[in-house]
Amino acid sequence: MDSLLELFVHVDDFWQIFRPIWHEHLLASGKRQRLRDSQLSESEIMTIMILFHQAQYRNFKAFYLGYVRRHLKREFPHLVSYKRFVALMKRIGVPLFVYLHGCMGRCTGISCVDSTALRVCHNRRIKRHRVFAGWAARGKTTMGWFYGFKLHLVVNDRGEIIAVQLTPGNVDDRTPIPELIQHVFGKLFGDKGYLSQPLRDELRLQGVDLITSLRRNMTPQLMLLQDKLLLKRRSIIETINDQLKNISQIEHSRHRSVDNFFVNLIAGLIAYCHRPTKPSIHLDPRDYRMLTALH
Repeated sequence: MDSLLELFVHVDDFWQIFRPIWHEHLLASGKRQRLRDSQLSESEIMTIMILFHQAQYRNFKAFYLGYVRRHLKREFPHLVSYKRFVALMKRIGVPLFVYLHGCMGRCTGISCVDSTALRVCHNRRIKRHRVFAGWAARGKTTMGWFYGFKLHLVVNDRGEIIAVQLTPGNVDDRTPIPELIQHVFGKLFGDKGYLSQPLRDELRLQGVDLITSLRRNMTPQLMLLQDKLLLKRRSIIETINDQLKNISQIEHSRHRSVDNFFVNLIAGLIAYCHRPTKPSIHLDPRDYRMLTALH
């Protein structure tokens, strides 16, 4: 989004439609008996959280106290204390998640898949870490061991996120693939971590051609020239992961609750979706039919 006003209008339009549906669901499920409005509306809370990830602050407390409360009083006249705002964040978890799906892109026939580690604490503090007990797990990447989660992403050739899933850190990268590619077709490019002939055969039955690089000890296989070129350019998803961590700040070890971790993660993904420019492969639309043909 180009401006704060544009972002708020987009979020508020969504909230006005989603609010009655969400409140009716809460009442029917018995999870909420009284629908009390807070001093700060849900759409304002959502906007501030997304804005934090767009503003490239590394610490939300510094952002809220040093920027929002000082410079955005006119835009948000009913601001609450920092402690109260943190307590209100858990209200917007589900609305943010639904809003995220409306911001994601669509499959174009050329997609890339990858996972990235989200560490929630330093390895030396794993044994005494309590916030994510029962949620996070130890996992291993090419960079070594970590404790936390894995964020699995599928993006199209324009750099738009088209599928996302969060798993404990010990889940194999190939496990979430069948669920992730429900709305994917054409060619799906991945790294060596997705090598699996049974998985490739399963995806082919669903109209998806999984293409990965080979390990050094494997027998070379014939591959179309355009597939080789696209496989070399799948690194755009690694660039996206880097931007999510270093610009949108989806990874840090200061979380004090599971709910706020998920809110922070989803808001960071939304902030990326709203970026006007994204890493892309720059394919000619006229080439899609040739490149997405299954062989």
